[in-house]
Amino acid sequence: MHQRVLFSLSALSLAILPAASTQADDFSYPVLTPSQTDFGGVGLIQMPSGRMAEEGEFTVGGTFNDEYHHYTVSLQLLPWLESTIRYTLVQDLLYSNDESFSGDTKYTDKGIDFKIRLLKESYWLPETALGVRDFGGTGLFDGEYLAASKHLGPFDLTLGIGWGYLGNSANFHGDKALGNDCDRGTEYKGKGGNIDFERWFSGCSALFGGIEYQSPWQPLRFKVEYDGNDYTSDFPVTRGGITMPQESKFNYGVLYRLNDWGDLRLSYERGNTWTFGFNLNTNFNQMKAIWQDEPAPVYHPRPTSSNLERSAKDWEQLAQDLHTIAGYQDPTIYTTDDTVTVLAPQTKYRNRDEGYQRAATLIANQVPEANEFRLIESANHLAVTETRIDLEQFARVAQYEYFNAKISDASTVTSPSEPEGKLIAKSDKLWDISVAPTLQQSFGGSEDFYLFNIGINAGANYWFGDHVELGGGLYLNLYDNYDKFLYEVPPDGTDLKRVRTLVRQYINDHPVRVNNLQLTWMDRLGDNWYSQAYAGYLEMMFGGVGGEILYRPFDSNWAVGIDANYVIQRDPDSQLGFFTEDVQFDPITNRNYRVQTGAVTGHATLYYQPRWEWLPNTLFKVSAGQYLTEDKGITVDFSKQFDSGVIVGAFAAKTNLSAEEFGEGSYNKGFYISIPFDVMTVKPSTNRATISWLPLSRDGGQMLNRKYQLFSVTDARSPWYGRRPMN
Repeated sequence: MHQRVLFSLSALSLAILPAASTQADDFSYPVLTPSQTDFGGVGLIQMPSGRMAEEGEFTVGGTFNDEYHHYTVSLQLLPWLESTIRYTLVQDLLYSNDESFSGDTKYTDKGIDFKIRLLKESYWLPETALGVRDFGGTGLFDGEYLAASKHLGPFDLTLGIGWGYLGNSANFHGDKALGNDCDRGTEYKGKGGNIDFERWFSGCSALFGGIEYQSPWQPLRFKVEYDGNDYTSDFPVTRGGITMPQESKFNYGVLYRLNDWGDLRLSYERGNTWTFGFNLNTNFNQMKAIWQDEPAPVYHPRPTSSNLERSAKDWEQLAQDLHTIAGYQDPTIYTTDDTVTVLAPQTKYRNRDEGYQRAATLIANQVPEANEFRLIESANHLAVTETRIDLEQFARVAQYEYFNAKISDASTVTSPSEPEGKLIAKSDKLWDISVAPTLQQSFGGSEDFYLFNIGINAGANYWFGDHVELGGGLYLNLYDNYDKFLYEVPPDGTDLKRVRTLVRQYINDHPVRVNNLQLTWMDRLGDNWYSQAYAGYLEMMFGGVGGEILYRPFDSNWAVGIDANYVIQRDPDSQLGFFTEDVQFDPITNRNYRVQTGAVTGHATLYYQPRWEWLPNTLFKVSAGQYLTEDKGITVDFSKQFDSGVIVGAFAAKTNLSAEEFGEGSYNKGFYISIPFDVMTVKPSTNRATISWLPLSRDGGQMLNRKYQLFSVTDARSPWYGRRPMN
């Protein structure tokens, strides 16, 4: 059997060699770029390959046939690491047999895949990768593989070996007499979501392979693969009694490329099944902002009187220009005979080089007798960094007196000191208002595959001096389908306190709600120490008191913080009330459930930005402490920032709750994308829009949603959300 498979794959490869060798030259064919599989991730049709996409490539796709509907998101996170999130609706199975609970919702499988490149392609060596499919799911598609791919003209040849779902035909190794999966087992632990390391690379194994051909017409390419699976252990077969016969081991596909933003796929699989798919893609490294911005000022100093003799009107004009042209909002200005000091937040340019250049040009033009410009960047009235610009050196930079002149040649960034000189200009604006759309969503639930709500947050804040803020937000729910969220407590009433699974009552039952109303105190305690304290209605579901201390050395790749809070759960039937009784009664289900009537929650958090060449532009956040339902554990958050400023991250919280106590999913986890406003709009901005999604809404591993995080407030000290030039 092994020899026949190897012979078939070898013969297939040899058959294309003459065609490849007789082509005119490499320029006769368009470049063959990687494409996606039915399951998401780069590969052939059902089978993966050894290929990687370009770093930052982000693909959203769907694949549909009679048995499965796959919805996938794939991201080339690093040059050597591919990640895929997949939701599969099994068409022949329902989520549960209880129609009153899950209705006609299809059985939903949630899976995460990853692939690691081991070798880059060279003249002699193929590109080789090791991958794991569905490593944190329910065992529906879990498998492991080693695959190698080699370009040969317009052809890309792949040969691999797979285990689990990818190797169930057992054409390489395994005893099918032990079961359809050679005794590997497709059961999963607890309530799903656990990683079964012990069965990796076990059970049946099979050789697979195939060829992808780029036709001379750029949009069109063809695929043929030899399948490593025999489909006898698929869920529709083992759990639904549905037959999935494999009349051919070969699958055939055609792909039509839609310029550089997507493709359409059609394949004929198992000798009897048509499958249709599509992909939409972009590249987070290559996203460009197109701005309609205030023109940058031209360096042209004009003689004027001394700093201290300049009129109030002149200083007001400089303050206005720094606000509108350089992005330093409502600046406070101090001056001495030869120094101008500006204290303000940067609210316009993520790339601080741009703000420095514009501000220094404005100062040089309007205050030419100044020798030094000090810019103290603040956030929430906290001084965070100080940039000193030598205006004599800046003149050489601004006039391009030498090759590759740049603003960092004239600037030095340090920890902030106190402003010096006479106070010349200060904004009297103490309040601010904001309006922003919001989206909350979760996927793969039993009641409905996609639960979401869309609303608007309207906020206002007022500052009492430089340290105390009174702020609040009103939430208006525009549309949601959380009326379908029918989470029920266990019949014995001994479940966890329902700190998040009451979401329907807060959102669907009350479309207008006071989301936040709190008094906040912030201060800088020392050179590297920052603190805050707060009290009030802290988020949609909780109110109370709390505080945070952050130690963040300047220009360091690490920081550490501690937050502690005492919170009480808000009563969803009252705008400003709290639960006073631990046990509540649900008249719909005729059951009791528990809520949080007072608890301490908080975490110690380590922030670390690695400076490793193989893991660039990444951030780890590791938090340990007590969560809202009084479970204790650790949350690990990993994120990657691309050249455009887009941040993609994932987190997982593992607590002392067992999988049975936590419920479906076994532990809390989620994913998010943070997109800078300035790549979506025509105006530069330091603001971001964050889209997050959770597999399920459960009560374990849930943190308090605090209004301010000191790590974000002090970002300028070692920028993650924005950028600062490195001197």
